[in-house]
Amino acid sequence: MADETPTNGKRPLILNAFVMMCSGHQSPGLWRHPEDKSWKFDQTEHWIELAKLLEAAKFHGIFIADVLGGYDVYKKSLEPAIVSGAQWPVTEPLAVVPAMAAATKSIGFGVTISTTYEQPYHLARRISTIDHLTKGRLGWNIVTSYLDSAAKNLGRTEQLDHDERYAQAEEYMKVIYKLLQASWRDDAVTLDRERGLYTDPSLVRPIHHAGAHYTVPGPHVVHPSPQRTPLLLQAGASKSGKLFAAQHAEAIFTSAHAPEACRKNVAEIRQAAKEVFGRDPRGLKVLALATPILGRTEEEARAKYEEYRRYASLEGALALFGGWTGIDLSQYGDEEELREVESNAVRSTVQAYARFSPANSKWTKHTVAEHVSLGGNGPLLVGTPAQVADSLETWVREADVDGFNLAYALFPQTFEDIIELLLPELRRRGLFWDDYAAPGATYRENFYAEAGQRHPKPEHVASKYHWKAGQSAEESAFPE
Repeated sequence: MADETPTNGKRPLILNAFVMMCSGHQSPGLWRHPEDKSWKFDQTEHWIELAKLLEAAKFHGIFIADVLGGYDVYKKSLEPAIVSGAQWPVTEPLAVVPAMAAATKSIGFGVTISTTYEQPYHLARRISTIDHLTKGRLGWNIVTSYLDSAAKNLGRTEQLDHDERYAQAEEYMKVIYKLLQASWRDDAVTLDRERGLYTDPSLVRPIHHAGAHYTVPGPHVVHPSPQRTPLLLQAGASKSGKLFAAQHAEAIFTSAHAPEACRKNVAEIRQAAKEVFGRDPRGLKVLALATPILGRTEEEARAKYEEYRRYASLEGALALFGGWTGIDLSQYGDEEELREVESNAVRSTVQAYARFSPANSKWTKHTVAEHVSLGGNGPLLVGTPAQVADSLETWVREADVDGFNLAYALFPQTFEDIIELLLPELRRRGLFWDDYAAPGATYRENFYAEAGQRHPKPEHVASKYHWKAGQSAEESAFPE
């Protein structure tokens, strides 16, 4: 079975493809390459073909990033992002998930959705619907958003303070758990044709939530979906983000240029999960961003890298970096070193760059642009399958990660190379599974490689809200 530990003691990696409803994604400018097809992101067939390709290779999931605004920090303008196509334009990710699910049977779909600009009652309806339509293969990457451009277009003069966004998100999750887990009993829908009883009204209840940010009487408008709560992913690594992840995340997404830049954060999240929230720290699966450029020989891989560099957009890279960090590198001199500054964007990214410089160099606007232009904020792994596999094992060993969100430089060529070259090497080392957990398994079952684990694990906070079949309302009271 997929959950068995190989005799070499290694656990199989969790692998997601990391994509976005835009061109280039983590490698701005590569859409110009004659073989790149990422610019077809607005076509349904584009996503169906990707889902079928990755499911045949047994990828766990497709992780779809998202933002709600443009990257306009660099040069105090949106123009660099518009010209280079740096995550602009970007379309709605949930819309295409049912189409991908209809063409596949097992692969999961992790979608980024912000808690900051949408009422939880509305979002609960959308994610329950998609979990039904995918037969339980939805994951939710919980974000609080970091772009002022999004805030301004959604009714605010600027985004909420970083810590206030997380305080709001805490209440948001409580409302979501009440709606998804506690509002309906598992067996509320009876479809009793003899009695004309579709749903037993005694098994549906309002949630009566009244808090600092939200008032939601309830009940949830959708019946329980296969997972009830989608697989929960989260990417925050600030102090507030780590506490949020330790309580809510089943998977943590980290994007850092080196293992040492995220090792301490991973350890602190696992420690908080155990000591503060009573969770199994190994039940939190950590996925690191990585972009492989593979060749059958080292020379072939280096040639691909040099070719890709010719198409990469440095302006697009600086636009992305500005959005992630809140830092406008156009204000820096050519040799001026990146400083750690207070930021209301992704604080952990600022800190990681400022504290961990590249080998034999320093972070200037030029070295940042070169780094981000291929692979974004994560490592670029260039080499043979054996060399790239060695690098992945280094990340597992030094940063204590459980798997990877693999980004592309060229779409779909990067994923085709991973499938043809890298996965056989990982399987040879006992680092990748042979098949999904069970036929028709949910994303959570496949993620944990545990058939039957459709709902959040018992120690997860969401399980405390679960109104199980056979329980009275009193036996499943709302936790405070």
